[in-house]
Amino acid sequence: MSVRRYGLIACLGGLVLALDQISKVWVLGALGAARPAIEVTPFLNFVLVWNRGVSFGLLDRDSAWQPWLLVGLSLAIVAGMLVWLRSERGRWMTPAIALIAGGAVGNAVDRVRLGAVVDFVDFHLGGWHFATFNIADAAISCGVALLLVVSLFGAGKNAT
Repeated sequence: MSVRRYGLIACLGGLVLALDQISKVWVLGALGAARPAIEVTPFLNFVLVWNRGVSFGLLDRDSAWQPWLLVGLSLAIVAGMLVWLRSERGRWMTPAIALIAGGAVGNAVDRVRLGAVVDFVDFHLGGWHFATFNIADAAISCGVALLLVVSLFGAGKNAT
């Protein structure tokens, strides 16, 4: 894999990580018992949710070992994707993996530092609420969507 691809992963992944952690510091300072929610728009609130599990609150248990298991799993997946990227030549694979890696590391930092992931973005419409998420989750979702598009339609296969 070229130095340029590693640089792109480091820069984009680092940007995701930085934005994620900065937003979580702000949320932890702005929200709490005295102010449980901030209404941003009629369909968007910021609320503080501690996610001890994985996506959509799955595996949400309060145990001492679970954060470390999830951190290890996240880092193993990122390492596996970086190894996989060495054999892939698609132009969109690098930013997709960078988004996933930056998001995974952002949530892993929360688990190590706080024991749970800080989620705060609450989209809602007509009484229905989407699962609360954060910037890392959004980056992971965008990266996975990009991987799916590249895998299904072969976008940029000839690029290095």
